[in-house]
Amino acid sequence: MKEEDSVHREHAHMHDDGDGSEMEHMEHEGHEMQMAGNHEHAHGSGGMEEHAGHGGMEHEHRGHGEHKHSHAEHHRMMMEDFKRRFIVSSILTIPILLLSPLIQNFFGFELSFPGDHYVLFGLSAVVYFYGGWPFLKGMQDELRKRNPGMMTLIGLAITVAFSYSVAVTFGVPGKTFYWELATLIDIMLVGHYIEMRSVLGASRALEELIKLMPTEAHLVTPEGIKDVPVSELKKGDIVLVKPGEKIPSDGVIVEGETSVNEAMLTGESKPVYKKPGDTVIGGSINLEGAIKVRIEKTGKDTYLMQVVELVRQAQETRSKTQDLANRAAFYLTLIAITAGSITLGTWLYLGKPFVFALERMVTVMVITCPHALGLAVPLVVSVSTSISAEKGILIRNREAFERAKDVEVVVFDKTGTLTEGRFEVTDVIPLDELSEEEILKYAAALESHSSHPIAQGVVEKARELGLKPYDVKESKVLPGKGVQGVINGREVLVVSPGFLKENGLWKEDERVNRVLEQGKTVVFLVVDGKLAGAMALADRIRPESREAVKRLHEMGIKAYMLTGDNAKVAKWVAEELGLDGFFAEVLPHQKSEKVKELQSQGLVTAMVGDGINDAPALIQADVGIAIGAGTDVAIESADIILVKNDPRDVITAVHLARKTYGKMVQNLAWATGYNSFAIPLAAGALYSYGILLSPALGALLMSMSTVIVAINAKFLKA
Repeated sequence: MKEEDSVHREHAHMHDDGDGSEMEHMEHEGHEMQMAGNHEHAHGSGGMEEHAGHGGMEHEHRGHGEHKHSHAEHHRMMMEDFKRRFIVSSILTIPILLLSPLIQNFFGFELSFPGDHYVLFGLSAVVYFYGGWPFLKGMQDELRKRNPGMMTLIGLAITVAFSYSVAVTFGVPGKTFYWELATLIDIMLVGHYIEMRSVLGASRALEELIKLMPTEAHLVTPEGIKDVPVSELKKGDIVLVKPGEKIPSDGVIVEGETSVNEAMLTGESKPVYKKPGDTVIGGSINLEGAIKVRIEKTGKDTYLMQVVELVRQAQETRSKTQDLANRAAFYLTLIAITAGSITLGTWLYLGKPFVFALERMVTVMVITCPHALGLAVPLVVSVSTSISAEKGILIRNREAFERAKDVEVVVFDKTGTLTEGRFEVTDVIPLDELSEEEILKYAAALESHSSHPIAQGVVEKARELGLKPYDVKESKVLPGKGVQGVINGREVLVVSPGFLKENGLWKEDERVNRVLEQGKTVVFLVVDGKLAGAMALADRIRPESREAVKRLHEMGIKAYMLTGDNAKVAKWVAEELGLDGFFAEVLPHQKSEKVKELQSQGLVTAMVGDGINDAPALIQADVGIAIGAGTDVAIESADIILVKNDPRDVITAVHLARKTYGKMVQNLAWATGYNSFAIPLAAGALYSYGILLSPALGALLMSMSTVIVAINAKFLKA
């Protein structure tokens, strides 16, 4: 960070914030990028197998026209595949149910015809091989990795049920499990479809980042200006950037002065004044004067592409801790295999016929299979997602629930999150005979034709007070200094502290020094060569931010702030809000490092932000929370999105996470707990007392547990 005469250079008007910290940015380059990586995603409540090697994810930015989104596309294809298999399987399940003897007996009807059991076998075989394929493949992958989980349990149960049922169909004495097989596969497919919808989108952040780059550049050639695709730019090329256009790639200004809006990239709330010799970042917006830029970096070395790489790395290193359901499935798998084997061996040892022992084993395996467990988490997530959406909270990553309940510190981005990202006049200081109202009327008159945020802040203040600005004549911008014009026959200027010092107009004033010490932006009114007044401006703090910090403290959660702004501004905001701490003058690539610092202290950390520069930090955090009106990339990088831009919704989200987690635990307890009495009954523990759980009754118990889990999920309240 550099200090320059305590002057924070900005605004083509050069309005000063008095601190002068001008952010030194990394130098970068522009535009093509290839990323190949093995991304593992533990999918869901039921442990969709980890898919290693989505590999070869490429983002070729060709003037931004072409993108290869194999990673996101892979997730979409998987989700559609589950949906398609569910639809086909559920349609086939209807005749399977109608042809099943147990269902007919239960509902008191009869449907039979010659060869009906072969039709039942044929339909069930399609459901088993087509609908059950993801689980059979998943079981194979888990066993190959020697890490049995939900897929192994499901695959084992449907295989045992199908194999035994086929044997019965073709002559072995016993009862078939076709309807149990079909409904189990249906429920597992819909459960995985629900959870796939929640994980889809995790890779979109990379796509949204690349969309920020412009597609064309105005290349300066000996023959004149020529429009070329940005991907064709080379180091050393000179490009023209007109007002309102995005800078095509990282470079250095060689001609012209302007203000550049870097807020989307760096989080710096104020536009930054740029002159010849200053670096500019590809993707930032040229606000005012036309400039010529010498391209210094292109391709993957640009600032924006480095942020893309940070996002990619953070996604790859995100915790892959298996969820509760998957852990429960691991133990249930061991229990099912052990209990089934013991049951078969015990009855054979006791001299029972093999068919009897086999039926007991199959009953144990079927009753252990987790219809309820497969829905325990997805159903709660579905309900809580619906509830939260009504409250303006969108939950994109169900694993955020498990992490959010333990959050110990919330790190807020400043601009656009704790503050509104727009300037308001906080102090009007008369320095001569003019009143505060007169100062505002003069200043608003000069600033009324500017779109600069500081100018708009002055105009807005005059409007709030019902002041009608004077008419202005001969208005013009003083590059790097301010703006001047003629009002009521008097020469009027609105300028920076630097201008005053250069022209010998600066004079010490305790009130001015105080607002400068607070890091506020200060502009001065000069009338007919005399210093008439000063106006201090600051990024408006959201009224909701104070309550949000207070309620976090009541919950025992610390609140920190992370900002690219200078330390004085950060200190003022932190004191206003009563924060526990802050990180100031943080370059975008350092934001995720600050989150890591807190995590290294053993603190479960949530990050709340809205900018591109927040994306790596959002992903690095244990829980990433994006302000909904922020950039698409921040939203796509987050676990939770606050649609209403209200920091208080962070508290609501944490409460909801805790309640959701509680419901998950209840459902998992029921889904696994009923096995503690059902498995012994299925195995025949009370056979000597004449109590024997039939396979049909075992399946009915399993179905009842599913209903109970579904009802319990519906009782979730915000």
